[in-house]
Amino acid sequence: MKIQQFKSELMLAGHAITTQKIMDFVMGKNVSKAKVVQEFQKHNDELLALVEKGEYAIGTHVRFEIAKKHVKDYLHYKYNLEDMDFHELNFEFIKDYEFYLKTVKNISHNTAVKYITNFKKIVLLAIDKEIITADPFKRFKAKKIKVPKKPLSAYELAQLENHTFSTPRLATVRDIFVFQCYTGLAYIDAFNLKNSDIKFGIDGEMWIITERQKTGGNINIPLLPKAKAIMERYKNHKLCLERNSVLPVTSNQKMNAYLKEIADLCGIESTLNTHKARRTFGSTVTLNNDVPIHVVKELLGHQSVKQTEEYTITEQQSVGREMKQLQLRLNQKTEIPDDPMTANVLKMQEEIISLRK
Repeated sequence: MKIQQFKSELMLAGHAITTQKIMDFVMGKNVSKAKVVQEFQKHNDELLALVEKGEYAIGTHVRFEIAKKHVKDYLHYKYNLEDMDFHELNFEFIKDYEFYLKTVKNISHNTAVKYITNFKKIVLLAIDKEIITADPFKRFKAKKIKVPKKPLSAYELAQLENHTFSTPRLATVRDIFVFQCYTGLAYIDAFNLKNSDIKFGIDGEMWIITERQKTGGNINIPLLPKAKAIMERYKNHKLCLERNSVLPVTSNQKMNAYLKEIADLCGIESTLNTHKARRTFGSTVTLNNDVPIHVVKELLGHQSVKQTEEYTITEQQSVGREMKQLQLRLNQKTEIPDDPMTANVLKMQEEIISLRK
């Protein structure tokens, strides 16, 4: 029965079935001693080497390191083990791991799915290396729950721009955030933005021309007047001069902490963070002002329009705009035409209806 199961696993994995493989299986020669955390660490070390070569962002390595720690903690919590053989992985292990992340670690559903996906990559690599033949994730299904992430409205953005702060620290963070709102730059790209990245475009105007840290894709963004004004404001800032940067951007953690304080002072109820600025650019600043979505896609550096659609204006804004256009069209249809002949026909129709009544 075990031999038949082994043959079935080879077939399902798409591997050739040979007498040698079956003999090795019976003799126990092909049982891999590779362990889960050990392989996870090996993957992360290789990933770090590629980060140093510029093929991946450091954040990717950090995410896999956190995912590895969660697996280690789970092994210790449930099995009191430091590591485990790959052959001991099964569907129950994966299901219980998901439950552990959500309950013991108190991690949200979508974040838990991210860490499980990171772990799944290590398992799939083990299958490719023929460490194991069966996929413990085969029957496991977990999808992210779509969470609506609203951008700032035009009114909220104006509130933010026009507020006077008594603390220069908050005023600076607000200015950096507003700069992102008018350029669509992600936090890391705003942090890395150098004076050499500001160039004259094909139209003779100032553009941001550089590469995205996350994907390595090109950034080509014309500078709007408000973004130019903020750049000018900080050109002689101490931190900008030291780093040869356009803006005095601090750590993402500090920025987000200060933005929460700024939201309270400006009376903005939604959560402010550095990524909301990018969404605001993609919706309130561009699409809400009739910039075509394929142009917004290029400005944001997205690979597809579908990705850009996630940044688009909220349903309420979209419906409101379409209803206004409908109202204008309806008003035009109900107006009496200037043509005298058509006007007379309409008048006669009204008189006939009146006589019938």
